[in-house]
Amino acid sequence: MRATNSALVVQTGTNSAESLTNDIRGIKPPVEIPSGWEWLWWTLGAIAVVVALVFLWRWWRKRLDRPEIVPVIPPHLRAKQRLHEALRLIGDPRLFCIAVSDALRWYLEERFHLRAPERTTEESLQDLQRTEVLNAEQKLSLTDFLERCDLVKFAKFEPTEAALRDLHDSALRLVDETQYESVKALVGGEAGKEAGVANGVGEAKRET
Repeated sequence: MRATNSALVVQTGTNSAESLTNDIRGIKPPVEIPSGWEWLWWTLGAIAVVVALVFLWRWWRKRLDRPEIVPVIPPHLRAKQRLHEALRLIGDPRLFCIAVSDALRWYLEERFHLRAPERTTEESLQDLQRTEVLNAEQKLSLTDFLERCDLVKFAKFEPTEAALRDLHDSALRLVDETQYESVKALVGGEAGKEAGVANGVGEAKRET
């Protein structure tokens, strides 16, 4: 027999080992899974934001729908303001008398519900005689005031500046005297109420 020696050739896989080594990656950190409590807090926070927005929206709507409050100026203060503004027209007697008479007429309308602005001087004087809101002296003063104003407005009378200022003072004095209810009337009203109560109590006692 003829024997043959065959050499066993073993190839080491150096390249394969290197490639395997290169393919090994670093270990990734663990993935955090949100817990149920975290989701709960996020949900509650979102609900709180929505509630706050709804509250702000309603507050804003109420503020828009709320009517604007206009301060009420008492008639005597409004009349005094008009009389003060009329002084700027004192250089023109006619315009000045129109301004002061209108100021007092509007005051009578607002304070006593006398329709003075819509009526002539004659009609106003007739209404004045029938009313009880002014005493006799005040009625005479108002009559004189309106007649003097008409002389300037319609008869082209040219009064002095001193006369115009006296006319202005007359109007201002009437406003000062009538801007509030008289103390006598208030006291009388309270006394009447007390007397009525006392009489009622007395009658009740007699009945019992």
